[in-house]
Amino acid sequence: MKRQRQEEKERFNNQLTSAEMGKLWAAYQGNTMGKCVLSYFLHHVEDAEIKKVVESALGLTNTFMKDIKRIFVEADFPIPIGFTEEDVNLDAPRLFYDEFYLHYLRYLAKAGTSIYSAAVPAMTRKDTRDFFVDSLKKTTELMIDVHDLLTIKGVLGNAPAAPRPDGIDFVNRQSFLHGYFGEVRPLHGLEVAHLYDNLHNDITSKAVILGFSQGARDRKVLKFLNRGRKINTSHIDKFTNKLKKDNIAAPGLLDHLVTPSTIPPFSDKLMVSHKIDMFSMKIRKYANGASLNGRKDIGALYARCLLDVSLYVEDGANIMIDNGWMEQPPIMVDRDQLSSYR
Repeated sequence: MKRQRQEEKERFNNQLTSAEMGKLWAAYQGNTMGKCVLSYFLHHVEDAEIKKVVESALGLTNTFMKDIKRIFVEADFPIPIGFTEEDVNLDAPRLFYDEFYLHYLRYLAKAGTSIYSAAVPAMTRKDTRDFFVDSLKKTTELMIDVHDLLTIKGVLGNAPAAPRPDGIDFVNRQSFLHGYFGEVRPLHGLEVAHLYDNLHNDITSKAVILGFSQGARDRKVLKFLNRGRKINTSHIDKFTNKLKKDNIAAPGLLDHLVTPSTIPPFSDKLMVSHKIDMFSMKIRKYANGASLNGRKDIGALYARCLLDVSLYVEDGANIMIDNGWMEQPPIMVDRDQLSSYR
């Protein structure tokens, strides 16, 4: 009896919490997708410096998958399928030019740091906490390497410098919050930072979706991708106009880094899921920008853009479900069903 209680205690202590299940599951799914995309990039990259960072990113992806799988096995948790070799054709012609790989890795590293940093406070098991802390550190180091190489190549597209304040000042008028009528103040640094960050994400997303749409085979998938491109274009125009009103130059498009190839390197399943992920990141980034904004017009802009993106993600999820592509994440027990009479 004592041994049985000890075994039950060990099984309980070995269980993953719902937060750990969910975060590890999402991280594993994302890294299986990243492995497919980065393997394809590596197959075509020619620039030696860019190849080095693509190899580094792919190595991290493989390491993260291995670490998560080990935790799952120890916890007797089923390994998700995610994305496999069937979702990528390495021999498909090049879809993007080398420079684009750097911009994509910049987005990938930002997405990774966002996911891993949000996971750390929710982890209670030492192995899961150590995994996300280590993943955050390594992904941050990758982002630094990518930024350094973008700078060396002269294509970083950083936010503009601002004049240094002469001293400390305080807001003493409600007009600080205006955005439509009356006295409208210039953008402050945090507003510029997040407008720029969201522009970089949308510009990268637009180039990805442009390449994807050239090779999509399913009519519904193609329609979904084209709609996403229109949303990206609309949001890029809106954010750019906010900067232009303050005579701030916006970063340029990356569409020229997409080749004319119409042979798809990725499955329709991967392309739809990839766009769901990219647009889901927009939800986090737009909300973050809205929370640090001080002008009513910019707050309203983020609200409209959030609605566009949320509806798009839902439609993408419906396509995944209709085609049997969506793996179900770990869910809680349905107590109502357990207690109902059958």
